[in-house]
Amino acid sequence: MLDTMSTDELRAAMVEGIAERHEKIGMVLDADIARALLTVPRHLFTEDDADLKTAYEDTAIITKRDERGISTSSVSAPWLQSVMIGQAELKPGDRVMEIGSGGYNAALIREIVGPSGSVTSVDIDPEITARAVRCLARAGYDDVEVVCADAEFVLDGGRTFDAIIVTVGSWDIPPAWAEQLAEGGRLVVPVRFKGMTRSWLLEQRDGHLVSRDHKMCGFVPMRGAGEHRGTGIPLLDDPRVGLWLDERDGIDTAELAGVLDLARVETWTGITVGAGVVFSDQDLWLATTMPGFCLITCSQQAIDDGVVALPWQFGTPAFVDGPNLTYRPKPRKVNDEVYEFGAFAHGPRAQETAQLLADQIAAWDRAGRPAPRLSVRPAGTPDADLPDGYVLDKRHSRLVISWPSAR
Repeated sequence: MLDTMSTDELRAAMVEGIAERHEKIGMVLDADIARALLTVPRHLFTEDDADLKTAYEDTAIITKRDERGISTSSVSAPWLQSVMIGQAELKPGDRVMEIGSGGYNAALIREIVGPSGSVTSVDIDPEITARAVRCLARAGYDDVEVVCADAEFVLDGGRTFDAIIVTVGSWDIPPAWAEQLAEGGRLVVPVRFKGMTRSWLLEQRDGHLVSRDHKMCGFVPMRGAGEHRGTGIPLLDDPRVGLWLDERDGIDTAELAGVLDLARVETWTGITVGAGVVFSDQDLWLATTMPGFCLITCSQQAIDDGVVALPWQFGTPAFVDGPNLTYRPKPRKVNDEVYEFGAFAHGPRAQETAQLLADQIAAWDRAGRPAPRLSVRPAGTPDADLPDGYVLDKRHSRLVISWPSAR
């Protein structure tokens, strides 16, 4: 059936799927964004990297890898592009800067802001910007400006923008982005916080960037002056299971040798979540309340072999306490509609540390499963001038996560 569908039919099916995905997480696909998705020919931005069917699947398409085989550029998944464009609240006439070029997202933005607006797409890699120029021209978007530059710094000309949308994973928020926001401008940026990425909608409030919305997401990491690499620590003699440290947390993992060989203690919390309900804010709650917080990663083989009971491979909340390792396992099924959170631990004090994690999951539940707020202050801001919350120091900024809606 799919092999015989026309381009328009494939595009319409993609948009229908995106709308359904939005609905499942309590969102509505904006009519202007839907129109842009139906208009822009995504297949012209994948060049030789995807066939027609794949071009209209709601997934990312990798367009460049580095020497280690790690993705450095992609055409992002349309559902995520539509979420971030929606966060930016674009309207006709807006001046928009996109950081991280590929062409397709810039074309979607151009459809929304119209001929009275402007789109400037910036990327540090000349190969990627050259590709974006080719694809945009082929699709008929010659008026999108493509700039090869490191967007860590202010663009030449002192221009300001009504919206800045960052489409690469950013470890920090450089001052240049706030400086280039026009009055009332919006910054949408996927910020890595303790290894976890969220797309935050940030606005100027009393001279500071403060969040008004956030969504879970994932992106290829920033390159150039804003690049930051975390640290992976294997827990076995092979790379099947490890810890991921994204900050300079000073966690001493020397005592963890052989920890997964020790008996596993399981504690179930009685705290449940409905099937399909997103609970990613719990991850941030644990990151801001558990000393020694990190992420545990693994191969699919480690899950299949029962070495660890993780919901997925790419980073689950965990914490280290001396020779003890504790993590949140895959929620267990209570019935077809309900799943229960738990805490698994290895180590000499496994029962105690498992209970510590279970207690924090319960505290999150008692607090009303609140939504976090992100405040961004310049590096060097005195503690007394920061809002209440968990402070994470970056290169350019001090990020503060607070829980204003917590009971």
